[in-house]
Amino acid sequence: MSLAQRSLRSAGWTTFANLITLPVSLAQSVLLARLLPVEYFGLFAGVTAVILLSSTLFEFGLTNAFLHRAPESEDEERAAAVYFTLRLIFESAWALLLVGAGLLFFDGLRRFVLLFLVVVTYLQRFMYTPRLVLIRRVEHRRPALVDLAVSLVSAGLSLAIAFTTRSIWALLVSALVMLVFSCVGFYLWKPFWRPRLAWDARAVRYFLGFGSKNLLNNLLDTALDNLDNLWSSFYLGDLLLGYYSRAFKFATYPRLALANPVNSVVIGTYAEAKYDRRRLSRAFFQTNAFLVRSGFLFSGWLALVAPELIRLLLGARWLPMLDAFRLMLVFSMLDPIKASVSNVLVAVGQPEQITRVRLAQLTLLVAGLTTLGPRYGIVGVALAMDLMVVYGAFLALRYARAHVDVSLWKLFAAPAAGLAAGLGLGLAAAAALPPGGSDWLSAGLKTLVFGAAYLLALAGLEGRALLETVQETLRLLPLPGFLAGLRGRGTADEG
Repeated sequence: MSLAQRSLRSAGWTTFANLITLPVSLAQSVLLARLLPVEYFGLFAGVTAVILLSSTLFEFGLTNAFLHRAPESEDEERAAAVYFTLRLIFESAWALLLVGAGLLFFDGLRRFVLLFLVVVTYLQRFMYTPRLVLIRRVEHRRPALVDLAVSLVSAGLSLAIAFTTRSIWALLVSALVMLVFSCVGFYLWKPFWRPRLAWDARAVRYFLGFGSKNLLNNLLDTALDNLDNLWSSFYLGDLLLGYYSRAFKFATYPRLALANPVNSVVIGTYAEAKYDRRRLSRAFFQTNAFLVRSGFLFSGWLALVAPELIRLLLGARWLPMLDAFRLMLVFSMLDPIKASVSNVLVAVGQPEQITRVRLAQLTLLVAGLTTLGPRYGIVGVALAMDLMVVYGAFLALRYARAHVDVSLWKLFAAPAAGLAAGLGLGLAAAAALPPGGSDWLSAGLKTLVFGAAYLLALAGLEGRALLETVQETLRLLPLPGFLAGLRGRGTADEG
């Protein structure tokens, strides 16, 4: 198949897997929250942050180097063997260091969870090479099927453990399932690459040189994603981190459902149009207009019905996460915009501007955590994350305006007006209900009023432009046939 055919097929498989794994993951998260102690989620989130932050340093940007096409890595078989060898060296050093730290500085259940996850993660890393070989070939069918199987099996096992034992193994079993299915899917079932060691001085210099150039960006990305959990683990404890980690997870589901698929595909469009400012500007506006409007819709609705949803889905014991959950919805609204702008900067060959944005964000996040966190707890941590993402999104947009023409008024004014109208009318409608009424009735009324007010406001302010924005964005995605009709007539013409 041609590259275009492989790209379309790969995106289709990835989309298909996501359409199944996302609702499965949501159901799993809801049921586990109802069954397990809050502290388990905090302990797990804190240990995971330690593992991710430390392992990124020892990964050393080698994955970026392997995926990047260069004369030193053109021989795929030899490049994969050199990559595997370097990862073995780096990962072994990481595992020994973290095991030693766990034995010295951790105790009890925290030590067990850390050591278990270090061992399983260490073994998982050796499944990455064949996965990356397929990604490099733009063949995502097998990785998508492996991820789908892992999602379904781990959901079933974790829920069975939670129902029967209420133990932390319900959170740990997913790592084991990933290890087993990766081994089967990449090494045992129709193997296409065998692990072997190789050392080529020229290739090693390339891997280390190119990897070191990506190391800072990778560390910044990981720090921005995990520093809040790490800080909360040390300063707030497992209980509060348990509330915060669930608030973050549930608040970001709209981003996983809509924003991530769009951003994963649109970078190719940006790269293709990078020499045509008018075309690039149109693609950038249509994509981000869709992200803003869909993000404001789902985040505003979730903020409005949050008390009812928490009581109905998770149980009243999770209500302490309410304020943090609502604040994290701001993060969920704006983080996809920053990611989309970063894609533009990569496409036009200005990745150093992304580094500046991330450095500025990290500085602000550290300041926010140390000033707001001790005073306001998980609400302060959520505020720090919001400040970080708002500043990062608008700083990235400022850099992007050197390459695209975009009006912030056109991008944000209509959805902001719709959000204000929906929240105001939704709260007014809920206030008219008698106190102590049904959560189902209250949530349903808020949903109807908010949805109608938001969509009517957008339709009145933007009219046909709103429909064009949705169709243009959906046209980018390899949707299944039953959804493809939403793209409009243009899809058939282009097919």
